[in-house]
Order: sequence, then structure tokens, then C-alpha cells
Amino acid sequence: MKKLTVMLLAAALAVPSLSADVWKIDRSHSNVGFTVTHMVISKVKGQFNEFDGTINFDGKDFASVSVEVKIDPRTIDTGNERRDGHLKSADFFAADSLPTMTFKSKKIIPGKDGAFTIVGDLTMRGVTKEVTLNAQFNGSIADPGGSTRAGFSAAVKVNRQDWGVSWSKTLDTGGLVASNDVQIVLEVEAVMQP
Repeated sequence: MKKLTVMLLAAALAVPSLSADVWKIDRSHSNVGFTVTHMVISKVKGQFNEFDGTINFDGKDFASVSVEVKIDPRTIDTGNERRDGHLKSADFFAADSLPTMTFKSKKIIPGKDGAFTIVGDLTMRGVTKEVTLNAQFNGSIADPGGSTRAGFSAAVKVNRQDWGVSWSKTLDTGGLVASNDVQIVLEVEAVMQP
């Protein structure tokens, strides 16, 4: 009987868990930012102040990770109220009529030393396109309140024209007032849910 119990216990431990822990993005310690080249010579940074998301992750197997994020484009913030108003308009995000941007992962490709690739669908202005983010797991820690936190970084370059964000002006010298290429950078701290 003892031998059978040991065998059953060994078999149970050998079977990977089918459920991952759910981690909620802590907005107060996370950032969804972007950078656009202005008039060819400088870079303007901005961020979205309202977003929510979850990460399903068992803390070990990156291939099992899934990510879902919702972003409110009405909360875009570049530090300039007039520019932010233009970015919220139909020229760019059409934020009043299309108030949600989403990202949903489809596949995670593990790399080395905590690096991994996230392939998923980014929906903006009602258009969904596949994107590939280069990501990094920055580690996990128990906070003073007893919760477990994990840190992630991710980045991707997209062409805004692919989502119909097509407003543009060409300079007399060539080049665009606002570049088509946009660098999206995410710094995420997530808290494991009970």
C-alpha cells in the first residue's frame, strides 16, 4: 500500500498543472507608453493613463503565459493638452467613438534568461492586426503586504497606418510631421490574485 501511494504521488507531481495563476496589472506601478518621431529630428513621448489587464502565468513556464489588456485612448497624455485633443480626434484614435484598444496574446515563445516573445492581436480604431512584442520577465517578489508581485517589460514597433491612424502632413523638406512608426513600450507590475 505504501509503495502504491508513493507511485501515485510521483505520478501526480509529474503531471503539469492545467491552471495558471491570475495576475492583475497594478496600474499605479505600470506604464503603457509610446514614442513618435516629430518632424524627423526629435522624439515625443506619451502614455495612456487608464488601462487594465490580466496575465495568466504559473511563474515558471513562459509557454503557458497568456495576456489580455484594455487601454482607454481617451486618457492619452503627451504633456500638451492641445496635442492630446488632436490625438483623441478622428484624425488619430477617434477616442469618443472607439473608446477601447485591446491586446490579446495568441502565442508565447520562451527565450533565454527571462526573455520571451509575445505574439498577439492589437485592436485599435476597430482594426485588428497581429503584432510581436519582445518581452522580459524581470522577476517576482513578496511585498510587505503579503502579496506576490511580478515585473515584465515589453516593446514593439508598429506602423500606425496599418490601423487607419492616417493623419499626416509632409514637410517642405520631405519627411513627416509625425512619423508612421510608433514605438510602444510597456513596463508592467502585476499582482497575483488570491
